[in-house]
Amino acid sequence: MSLLYTLAIGLLRFLYFVVGYFDAKANAFVSGRRNFFKRFQKAFAQENEPVVWVHCASLGEFEQGRPVIEKIKAEFPKHKILLTFFSPSGYEVRKNYTKADYIFYLPWDTQKNAVQFIDIANPILVIFVKYEFWNFYTQELKKRNIPLISISAIFRTQQLFFKSYGEFYRNMLKNFSWFFVQNDESVRLLKEINIKNVSRAGDTRFDRVNQLVKQDNEIPIAKNFKGMEKVMVVGSCWREDLDVLIPFINEHYFSLKFIIAPHEVTEAFLSEIEGALNTKSIRYSQAMGNLEDYHVLIIDNVGMLGRLYRYGEFAYVGGAFGKGLHNILEAACYGIPVFFGNKNYEKFQEAIDLINRGGAFELGDYRDMKAKYESVNVPENFLLACDVTRLYVEENLGATEKIMDYCRPLLVKV
Repeated sequence: MSLLYTLAIGLLRFLYFVVGYFDAKANAFVSGRRNFFKRFQKAFAQENEPVVWVHCASLGEFEQGRPVIEKIKAEFPKHKILLTFFSPSGYEVRKNYTKADYIFYLPWDTQKNAVQFIDIANPILVIFVKYEFWNFYTQELKKRNIPLISISAIFRTQQLFFKSYGEFYRNMLKNFSWFFVQNDESVRLLKEINIKNVSRAGDTRFDRVNQLVKQDNEIPIAKNFKGMEKVMVVGSCWREDLDVLIPFINEHYFSLKFIIAPHEVTEAFLSEIEGALNTKSIRYSQAMGNLEDYHVLIIDNVGMLGRLYRYGEFAYVGGAFGKGLHNILEAACYGIPVFFGNKNYEKFQEAIDLINRGGAFELGDYRDMKAKYESVNVPENFLLACDVTRLYVEENLGATEKIMDYCRPLLVKV
């Protein structure tokens, strides 16, 4: 099985190389790993301080690892943070993150790469976030008795670890020192395959979004646009979301303003949104002066979505009609009702929990959205939904501290 795994990694590597000639993201994936060890060796040539390695697949996982990174840096300022990403969508956005001392792509998971990578970095502690399970890296870390923990992890019965033919993947899990998982189901599943080094800590994203609420992150243009009006903030909007959103906006702009933050800020997509609207819209980069006459503010930059939700009475979070729902906790932490598509949200525990409690609403189409919005817009229903989302976030705080309780003795003894 190890041979098949190695062949699969080799095939993926070749496919990314070929596709990189035609696709910008695949090209970034390949070019970011070019001459990797020459650059990596040079970066660590003079490093004498203890190194903590944190690995995230992409941007979403980074947001889960971020509270732990920042807590470690606050308590152990001399320790160095090595942050790695698998995907360009994480690396390209966070390659200048100031709390990490070294930021790189993760080389492909081969035995040679794992040995060389760990030889150079020589970490005292390794933290993999959520879904990251790499055979040769985890093997090499265990061989060297370097503590490896998984944080904000979540497990489901359909994963290969729990199949009759999944022994190879189960063996990867045995290389971890501890699992900090999001829910009781994950604890149960791991214990059923005799993985007992596990505890429920919850999702560190709750701690992260709670930090955002407490910070003074005013956005004057958004505040000016809102004025005294009700606003729906549309976060991470994809083309698939427009079939629901555009008719809703065109029918409700007289009583509700909209802030739209597209998932991908391209001229083609921005123009598509503007062309479909039957009301006055303005891009963020062009907004100035009195914005009272505009009903839609289109965000034509990246990086401010988490701060925009504070201006909303309602939120719509995109992605669930496509590859997967984006982060709804950024909206929920402000105590507002959240809407999203009904196609691809089941992997997100917070979405299921908030639907069951009455703080979030999955939508099949425009008519469904209209009906559910009108229901939650009734004052008593609105206040109840707001209480649900706010209390849900408050109940789930504290995952970062539970993880730090485990990490501190490992970091202190160096």
